[in-house]
Amino acid sequence: MNQNIKKNRKIVLITGAARRLGKAIALKLHSSGMDIIIHCNKSEKDAKKLVSDMNLLREDSAKYISLNLRDFKKYENFLPSLGDRWENIDVLINNASTFYPNQIDKSSLENWNDLQDVNLKSTFFLSKIFYNSLKINKGCIINIIDIHADKPLGGFSIYSIAKAGLKMLTKSLAVEFGPDIRVNGISPGSIIWPEIKEYESEHQAIIDKTLLKRQGSTNDIANACIFLINSADYITGQIINIDGGSSLNN
Repeated sequence: MNQNIKKNRKIVLITGAARRLGKAIALKLHSSGMDIIIHCNKSEKDAKKLVSDMNLLREDSAKYISLNLRDFKKYENFLPSLGDRWENIDVLINNASTFYPNQIDKSSLENWNDLQDVNLKSTFFLSKIFYNSLKINKGCIINIIDIHADKPLGGFSIYSIAKAGLKMLTKSLAVEFGPDIRVNGISPGSIIWPEIKEYESEHQAIIDKTLLKRQGSTNDIANACIFLINSADYITGQIINIDGGSSLNN
């Protein structure tokens, strides 16, 4: 990595950022003056459009990279594919996730590997890949976890296990990467509904369990990311629950 390349703004890599929560975080951070790398897998068309819109607002302020996070053999080419300026990141936001129900008696090894690989394993190895850059830049890692890392969601055992692992990984990396790199997590509650029809009947019940009796917004998560990046120099190894207080209800 060429550290002599002039750098005027922080560079943030966000996984799974072409759509939904990742996109909202990307737009908010870009509007605050950061340069953004959009990672995507299948949503390449959306990623291209998002990057194009960002670059119209500020020239050469965004790019995208397409990679199946389960294809670990390609991770060794992740840095070279970004190029010298863009591989010098300040912030890694591990947002990419797979989410779907699994009945234990019908769950396959492929279900286990898919949910564990994307939600947990990829975060470990991406953190390893970008360790040197983050260390040099005194940067930070933000992992998007889930309140179900603490309270398992019925019918989603493998997902809940993976997110619980991600919570512990966040704390472990904070220990391993300190004092140079801060590592924190954000656990969203009912922020953006999953694209699962069978789950729609649960929406109101989930809202009713919050102390604030309303759904949150993607802006709540994006603002927390900005806080952890810009205003949390003495915070590491912490998980912020953004759930309207639902984690306090039994």
